[in-house]
Amino acid sequence: MTGGNLLTDHPALYEARFPDPDRLAGRWAEDCLRRHGAGPRVLDMGCGTGRDAAHLHSAGRTVTGADLSETMLAHARAHHPGPAYVRADLHGFDLREPGRDAFDAVVCLDSSLLYCHTNAQLDGFLASCRRALAPGGLLVAEMRNGAYFLGRTDLLDSPSVNTFAWQGRAFRSTTTLTVDRTAQLLRRSRIWTADDGSPPVEQRSAWRLLFPQELCHFLAAHGFEVLELHDGPGPRTEPPWEKGELPRTRTGTDADRLHVVARLHTH
Repeated sequence: MTGGNLLTDHPALYEARFPDPDRLAGRWAEDCLRRHGAGPRVLDMGCGTGRDAAHLHSAGRTVTGADLSETMLAHARAHHPGPAYVRADLHGFDLREPGRDAFDAVVCLDSSLLYCHTNAQLDGFLASCRRALAPGGLLVAEMRNGAYFLGRTDLLDSPSVNTFAWQGRAFRSTTTLTVDRTAQLLRRSRIWTADDGSPPVEQRSAWRLLFPQELCHFLAAHGFEVLELHDGPGPRTEPPWEKGELPRTRTGTDADRLHVVARLHTH
C-alpha cells in the first residue's frame, strides 16, 4: 500500500470497505425528494464513487454528481453511468450551466457537508447551494450529529477494527475518533494494514461537529427554511431506514446521526 488518501485513491477499495448493495442512502434521499415534491434536476455534492447519484438517476432524475477527487469521478463514470460527473469543491462551486435551468435539489450525504471545517467554508457551501438552486429548491443532507458528543464518549478514543477482503488480500482498518473541542472537529485516525506484508498506512481526517441549532442558524442566514431536522431513521442509523418510514419525533436530535431537509425561500 502507498500513501495519499487510500480510499479516494482506490474507489473500488472504498466500495469494498463501505458496501451499499441496497443503495440505502440513495433510496432515503429519493424518498425525501418525493415527499417534499422536488423537481427532477438534482446535484449530488460529494458524490464519491457515484452510487447514490446513479440511483437517483435510475429513479428518473437528471443528476449531476460533483466531487473533488478526479479518481472517484473516473470510477463513477465507468461503473455508475447515467449522471453527469464534474469536479467541484464543496467549499465553493458554481455548476449552473448557461441556458440550463437551476437545480431543484442539492443532496449531500454521508457527512460530506462536515468537510466544511470552518464557518467560512460552511458559508461558502450554503451560498453555493443558494446560487445553484431554483427558488423553492431543496437541500437534503445526512451527517454525524455534533450534539451526540455532548457528554458521551462511547464512540471516542477506543480503536474500532474492521476487516474485509479486496482483490485477494485481507485488509484491516483500525479507526480512532477524538474530539478537538477548540476547532469543533471530530478527528479520525485510521491505520490500514494488509496481509501482503506491506507497511501500515495511517491517514487522518476530520468532520465539523455541527449542532442542530447551529445548523438551523446557518441555514436561515442563507435563506433556507428547515422542513425536517431529526436523528432518524436514516441510511446510517441503527436500525436503518426502511421504505415508507417517516422521521421519528420521539427522540428529536439526540442520536449520533443528523438528517435535514431545508427549502430555499421563494422570494
